[in-house]
Amino acid sequence: MNRGVYLSLLSIALAQGIKIPLHYIKKREWRPDLFFSTGGMPSSHSAGVSTLTTYIALKRGMPTFDFALSLIYGLIVMYDAQGVRRQTGELTLKVNSLNELIEKIHKEESVEYKQDTPKKLKEMLGHQPEEVLGGALLGALIGIVGHKCTKKDRKFANFKLRF
Repeated sequence: MNRGVYLSLLSIALAQGIKIPLHYIKKREWRPDLFFSTGGMPSSHSAGVSTLTTYIALKRGMPTFDFALSLIYGLIVMYDAQGVRRQTGELTLKVNSLNELIEKIHKEESVEYKQDTPKKLKEMLGHQPEEVLGGALLGALIGIVGHKCTKKDRKFANFKLRF
């Protein structure tokens, strides 16, 4: 696997890990399960594609096909993360609220009603625009640092130990 892939996966993991302390600071609630959840600040989707795009831009240059492909793919992913997926999350909130309302109505009726309890839908699917931007900035930073750390002309790369 190449370094761009490694850096992008690292970026995704860091973005997911950052969600835990940010949630704790905001809500005073420790939730390690957020590492495996979608949504929240920062967007790991945005972080991953931004890292890859930044790394490609620095490594291969912006006028390359690689960069163009990564940039367009990244923009689509970020748009989807805050657009389509966010709307799906909003709709899920409404469906879950409707289900709770129906349950209240049925509890007040004298007619016996039996139905398997539907599984509550996951409400945190998409991202707010600032979460996407936060992920994109984190990803760009990791892409820059990753590129700097992998450059062949690093000053310390030629350092040899002499005994």
